[in-house]
Amino acid sequence: MKIYFYTLGCKVNHYETEALKERLELSFHTCTESIKDADAAIVNSCTVTGQASLKCRQVLRKIRKHNESCIIILTGCFPQAFENEVRTFDFCDIICGSANKMSIPELINDYLSDDNLDSNGERKQIISIKKHSENDKIESMSINGYENKTRANVKIQDGCDQYCSYCIIPYARGHIRSKRLEEIKNEITKLSKKGHREVILVGINLCCYGRDLCSNNSIRLIDAVETACSVEGIDRVRLGSIEPEMISDEDIERMAGLSKLCPQFHLSLQSGCDRTLREMNRKYTCSEYETLCNKLRKSFPDCAITTDIMVGFPGESDEDFNESLSFVSKIKFAKVHIFPYSKREGTAAARRNDQIDGKIKETRSKAMESVCSRLSSEFMNSQVGKIYPVLFEKEKSSEFYEGHTPNFTFVKIPKKNLKTPQNSLRKKILYVKIEKVENNYCIGSFADDLSQTQ
Repeated sequence: MKIYFYTLGCKVNHYETEALKERLELSFHTCTESIKDADAAIVNSCTVTGQASLKCRQVLRKIRKHNESCIIILTGCFPQAFENEVRTFDFCDIICGSANKMSIPELINDYLSDDNLDSNGERKQIISIKKHSENDKIESMSINGYENKTRANVKIQDGCDQYCSYCIIPYARGHIRSKRLEEIKNEITKLSKKGHREVILVGINLCCYGRDLCSNNSIRLIDAVETACSVEGIDRVRLGSIEPEMISDEDIERMAGLSKLCPQFHLSLQSGCDRTLREMNRKYTCSEYETLCNKLRKSFPDCAITTDIMVGFPGESDEDFNESLSFVSKIKFAKVHIFPYSKREGTAAARRNDQIDGKIKETRSKAMESVCSRLSSEFMNSQVGKIYPVLFEKEKSSEFYEGHTPNFTFVKIPKKNLKTPQNSLRKKILYVKIEKVENNYCIGSFADDLSQTQ
């Protein structure tokens, strides 16, 4: 059976799709990039915003429009969080949630079984949404490697118990669950043998890693980071998004001793206004966030600090927004993901009667984007003249070699500048001097002797 995959959302979703692909390939299924050629299509959904859910519906309808006979399978956070809504999706043949994605091969077999025919000989829709419970263990899955990617995501944690007032994810992903350290090491060892030199540790609430594995908090995220760094052949370990209130001084000290840990930290801020943070049920103040940024910059010179910012949270006044805008400018982020507040039914914020008008959200998004674009440009310009090891990726352009520094600065090197251009530098780490900034990337030149890369 040829299977088409479409993944929306976060790095965790993309990891889970890759794990599912490998499982299906073991059952002699193959992947296809063509909707028209597919016997089945699996849509791994996101529902963190209303726009993500809308995008999911659009993808499902597009698949059905272009392939009427295809078996359509919807999985992920959308059906898990909004089961009643997706039960009306008669254009889907199989629906399962985020808790049992790896059961999809069996669900396909059940759907194709003669026992699944109705009185008219038509196949019946299968809906299998497993409810989350407090004693859940992390769903068993791992990957052997990404065929077309240099970096490899490794999911080490799932679930969230923070219940921010705007967020549907605790309902979509359940309680916190962690992968054991020995399993993490085994998986990363396999990735190393496949030629991956960089891994990204990802989770739904990464800093909660280990809380479910022991009662005395003796296993934490830093233990997983050290485990990843111990794997031979892995040169870089990168962290996914982390919550700012969960990083201790001891964690920073231990992280600073790991030469393989990339100095890029995505610290989810959401708002630079203390009043809004309280209303969001975030667990830190702006002052505490700033202190953490200063500690990280002291321990990791030239580190990049990136973040997420929400605008238009219910009750956010002009004064609140301007306070958030000023704080973002003060911290000098390397990059910011900006998004307007999206009402998610079932959350505390959705029940508030002080929702912000869409046009105001749009105006604030543009104002925030203007500031963040300037900050990003300032950060990239601060890299000019410095020399970094760059991990090169698959060349998407015939004109450049492309890769990222440890702090995730995107670097391009013109091939025309080389006397003897290489066929490919993919998965090689070479030292590069940053020469200038163009648009959203840097231009560099090799500081290494390329004759050694043959």
